[in-house]
Amino acid sequence: MRRQVRIGGVSSAWKPALDQVWAFLRRHEGLRADGHNIFVYHHASRPDEPMEVDFGVEVTGVFEGEGEVVFAQTPAGHVASTLHVGPYDTLADAHAAIDAWRAAHGRALAGHSWEIYGDWTDDPAKLEVRVVYLLA
Repeated sequence: MRRQVRIGGVSSAWKPALDQVWAFLRRHEGLRADGHNIFVYHHASRPDEPMEVDFGVEVTGVFEGEGEVVFAQTPAGHVASTLHVGPYDTLADAHAAIDAWRAAHGRALAGHSWEIYGDWTDDPAKLEVRVVYLLA
């Protein structure tokens, strides 16, 4: 489900969108086998502009969409990636680490990134998020 979101606005946009995606998946058994939530960011050309964000869930195959829930794929190509382990409110550190690596290696970003959220745990120190940036 795609939403237009300003940087910093993801925290208020993800839950209503994912609630609709999960409701769709409950009506269509067989599309997911322990899929994880995934947020795909289509970065705006300027940091002060809103970006489009796809809020979704990993599924087992292609499906026919319904309403705002549509099939989408993560971009393909070379990526820079890191695994964040810890509370979600420190996730910006993982993004900063990739940006520092990119700058140190002279690599440009291709305008897309995504986060794959691991299995839920009540212990914030054990939360996992794979952060991925597509490289140009």
